[in-house]
Amino acid sequence: MTVVAVDDTDSRTEGMCTTYLAARLAERLPTERRLLVRLSPAVAHKTRGNAAVAVHTTAAPDRAREAAVDLVSSYAVGDASTGVVVAPGSPDAVAPAVASFAETAVRRPVDPSRALSLLSETGYDAVGWGDGRRVVDDDPGGDELVGRGRVGALAAVGAWRASSEWTYERIDYRKFERCGTPREVDARSVFAAAADGYPAAWDTVDRVAGEAVCVPNAPGPILYGIRGDDPDAVAAVADGVEAEPVERSAVFVTNQGTDAHLQPGEIGGLRQDRAYRVDGTVTESPTTRAGGHVFFELGDDGGDGDNGSDGDDCDDAGDDPETVDCVAFEPTGRFRDRVRALRVGDDVTVCGEYDDGTVKLEKFAVRALSRTERVVPECPECGRSMESAGRDQGYRCRDCRTTAPGKATVTVERELESGWYEVPPSARRHVARPLVRGGFDAPTHPEW
Repeated sequence: MTVVAVDDTDSRTEGMCTTYLAARLAERLPTERRLLVRLSPAVAHKTRGNAAVAVHTTAAPDRAREAAVDLVSSYAVGDASTGVVVAPGSPDAVAPAVASFAETAVRRPVDPSRALSLLSETGYDAVGWGDGRRVVDDDPGGDELVGRGRVGALAAVGAWRASSEWTYERIDYRKFERCGTPREVDARSVFAAAADGYPAAWDTVDRVAGEAVCVPNAPGPILYGIRGDDPDAVAAVADGVEAEPVERSAVFVTNQGTDAHLQPGEIGGLRQDRAYRVDGTVTESPTTRAGGHVFFELGDDGGDGDNGSDGDDCDDAGDDPETVDCVAFEPTGRFRDRVRALRVGDDVTVCGEYDDGTVKLEKFAVRALSRTERVVPECPECGRSMESAGRDQGYRCRDCRTTAPGKATVTVERELESGWYEVPPSARRHVARPLVRGGFDAPTHPEW
């Protein structure tokens, strides 16, 4: 067996797609499995999905390397910093340090020098492209022309051993010469196929927004991609889509929809550019700010979390506040209404990337709702609101002469229920787990 992995063949502006290269690579080699690994969504130098790919093949390492390098030379776009890593042996038997590296790369950005060091330690064959020319590990300029793709490619090599939960994606590709032109996909067929395949196939469409989520906007070769828990289910949905001619199709095993990027965290111990699950209590009511983004403040609920430690060798300390801001950005649409319905005193668990002192919400769970509030009392005689009788003197009704010692406690009707709420499919990150997949510790309120 051989594992050959590739990363960073595409561009935010020029298109292409690393999965397309993997699909073509698998056609050249006797292939057991195509692996699609979504790395940390907090990486600055990435396209939207931050995907690395690996092909598990019975071909010899030299043959796998030759095929990968040839395809990269033919298809990688000019501003990419591509990397290829070739590891001999079974994907279950990669070096433990590489598996650990893969787990870390899904959770946070990693120093490229760590990848170069591991490549040297393991002896895995690696090729990188950077600044317009190819660099190999014994190149004196290798550290400068690091070829960021080698970071992702090494992570893709170790991912199979590092992870135990996988989902599937069937990707249909358009004819390559049509890249950059408008896609011809019949939306009605997409919605019909999505309804038939749900919930085994998920995040195909956003029914409320009327958007075919599976059809990308980037100028690459993907026509549509169908995700789900079962390879037959995603294939059935893809086969039900009516569209322009499909050049080729490929089914990938992937960590999409698994929440593999999340780790436990505690307010006061969160680190930049990581994604967390954090328990807390709402300490300031949600407010809508410029741009339609909804913020609220979360305070420490007194738990004994692990201070956000992810067991890595990074020595940067976490922030140290008693509260943290949480935000639902405008593109999360109706999810913001769920956030606006929170009140001071609600106990919640929030999930999302921590960036510049703020948790970018992907989902949250209501653990306990505050169902009472303190209000100015009403006069029992006339029903009007009382007025303050002075500092620490309670309230009184000027007309009826009635008094009250302080504010009254009233029951508040709540729109929210206990359980999990999520952003809609159109706003979901690839690696984030949809509620419909299950496996959550409370009732769920899925969006689809």
